Amino acid sequence: MSYDPNNIFARILRGEIPCNKVYEDEYALAFHDIAPQAPVHVLVIPKGEYISFDDFSQTAPAEAMAGFYRAAQKVTQMLELQPGGYRILANTGADAHQEVPHYHLHIFAGCDLGWMIKRGLV
Repeated sequence: MSYDPNNIFARILRGEIPCNKVYEDEYALAFHDIAPQAPVHVLVIPKGEYISFDDFSQTAPAEAMAGFYRAAQKVTQMLELQPGGYRILANTGADAHQEVPHYHLHIFAGCDLGWMIKRGLV
């Protein structure tokens, strides 16, 4: 699969679509999800053309990878999520319901997030 430069996150990175920005640096952009699934639901996207975790892990330079994950950690600090806890999720592929073909992390917090996977499914 090739990267689609017209996906919504690519358009947000280019400034064509506005976002409610939480944090930005040379490696990443973090913003509030427009359809939050928890009281805190922030997306963190790398500044680069990466489709998925696999793509990012295999092709991003080490500096970009480190910068991206440090940006995600800065977001958790800025939003003071550590005391109550938070969940970080990355969907990859159809079975995981990845909706946007641009690698991204979801950061969820602000309530009891329940079990990660329903018991009895595995």
